[in-house]
Amino acid sequence: MITIAKLSSLAEGTKLRKCARILDGATVSLAQQGPVDIPYLRAVCQIVLGSNDTRVGDRTRAACRSVLLSDGNDRLLWALADASHTLHADLGIEKADWDFRDAHDARLDPSHRTIFPFTVVLDRLRSPFNVGSVFRTGDSFGVRQMVLVQPTASPEHPRAARSARGCTGTIPWEELAEDQVLARFSHTPLFALELGGTDIASFEFPTTGAVVLGSEELGVSPSLLALADASLGRVSIPLSGSKGSLNVSVAFGILMHAWYNAIRDR
Repeated sequence: MITIAKLSSLAEGTKLRKCARILDGATVSLAQQGPVDIPYLRAVCQIVLGSNDTRVGDRTRAACRSVLLSDGNDRLLWALADASHTLHADLGIEKADWDFRDAHDARLDPSHRTIFPFTVVLDRLRSPFNVGSVFRTGDSFGVRQMVLVQPTASPEHPRAARSARGCTGTIPWEELAEDQVLARFSHTPLFALELGGTDIASFEFPTTGAVVLGSEELGVSPSLLALADASLGRVSIPLSGSKGSLNVSVAFGILMHAWYNAIRDR
């Protein structure tokens, strides 16, 4: 850890960027109930408050003053988080989604999951971020298995691993060609999340079965859509916006909440 004396001696821009990293690291440590040096952090905030750099805005200064006045870990945590966020913004340091860390270890224990007989077929999803997000949501709602129609983005891609937050290790998955998927699910209750289907509020979810999620650009492929239409059909989420569509991982979350509740209530 850099000393306050050394930190104070750095060039103004370098000093502020270092302060932002220190505050960010302390926020994560405190959120995970790890050790933090409160007097040190308050000294860092004093440095930010004493800066004459015009980029340091009023919100950052107010957050740093809150760090100085916080009298408990809960108040300190939120003050640190605010100070870190606003200082990053002041300095033009953008944080991507995967830079935000939560309080849970990414090494998850699959034995803690309650498994439901849900299989999710990812039909050529192109975005590793979306694939990882689908895995994270699937873990939360008890998905038993993921089947990836080639060439869906790999769950092992670094961006998928970041957004999955460890959940690519809790749900079994395999990559198959489309003809293999068609053969695998030819006798399985199957439906597609797609436009033009039954309203999700009235759709009769199966107690066991599979759902197909289509690619970001093209939706579900004609062959898999035909297989779904011959089985349980399509389910759709009514929308009222100008865009007329949702990100696939967001739509999947809405779907899984409805499916999970329907089966749990039975």
